[in-house]
Amino acid sequence: MIIEIFQDVVCPWCRIGKKNLTDALAEFTAEPVEVHYRAYQLDPSTPEEGSPFRDVMVKKMRADEDRLNGMLQQVTDAGKASGLHFDFSKVEKMPNTLKAHQLIAIAPMENKKELVDAIFQAYFEDGKDIGQVEVLLDLAEQLGLNRSQLAASLLAKEGLEAVESDLAFASQAGVTGVPFFVINGKYALTGAQPSATFSQVLQQISEES
Repeated sequence: MIIEIFQDVVCPWCRIGKKNLTDALAEFTAEPVEVHYRAYQLDPSTPEEGSPFRDVMVKKMRADEDRLNGMLQQVTDAGKASGLHFDFSKVEKMPNTLKAHQLIAIAPMENKKELVDAIFQAYFEDGKDIGQVEVLLDLAEQLGLNRSQLAASLLAKEGLEAVESDLAFASQAGVTGVPFFVINGKYALTGAQPSATFSQVLQQISEES
């Protein structure tokens, strides 16, 4: 079974959805599963240096500060229910995520999951600016990946074609929100589904195939 996750690393629901899927997969034994991470950008127009997080969110959600705080608390509570910690008080930047997607694309297959998790954690828990290449390379190096080799690959624009292909596919397929899950190339699930829902769907698809 192949599961493709279209996601953006500044999307809290993507982090929650990925965690719920991971929990479901931990108990799914019907057949082997490969998870592929596909790039999606919630706002590709974000400048390379990023924008102030709260300013962007107030404008995007058309919300005042109080309402925005309430919405962020909802996300924090949903994360907690899935075993994840969010600390939006530390998040100052809304970064451009292209470089993060590029790094995920060129990372070895066996390291992609932990790299995605590390990027999510760095942003949503530590408030790091994951739009900065050095921050991304720090995270990769902490996972034991070769920093200088990855830096050279990013500079040479390796992985960028794969990212652009993902973005084009999502656009052509009419994907307008993430997380968006494609299973075996023909079944689709959208949103941060509970782990029980993922378990049920995976079992049904496995029995049909």
